Amino acid sequence: QVQLVESGGGLVQAGGSLRLSCVVSGRTFTSSAMGWFRQAPGKEREFVTAIRRSGITSYADSVKGRFTISGDNAKNTVYLQMNSLRPEDTAVYYCAAQKITTYVRDLSGAREYDYWGQGTQVTVSS
Repeated sequence: QVQLVESGGGLVQAGGSLRLSCVVSGRTFTSSAMGWFRQAPGKEREFVTAIRRSGITSYADSVKGRFTISGDNAKNTVYLQMNSLRPEDTAVYYCAAQKITTYVRDLSGAREYDYWGQGTQVTVSS
């Protein structure tokens, strides 16, 4: 069983920073890509950022220049450094993983991910 566990969420003032972590554990699993999504109350889950095993990254326009994704393949861990946080960044942040396939999968679609974490709350106060 593959498990993803997020940590690092919390309450921060606008302009502050947080660093989220996501550890993949369980049976031997190698992901082709890891992503972060978020869901605010009353809104649909939206793509934030993702990183392929090769290191290629993708970001939503709303977080470009403020958020940075990085990964440690040896530790099966992905990080999300969030700077210059805004109240509109408030949401539950979810980590997700893609299995390796023979074709390249889209990074921004939630349906392209096979495993999900339970989420961690990020609250940005104004």
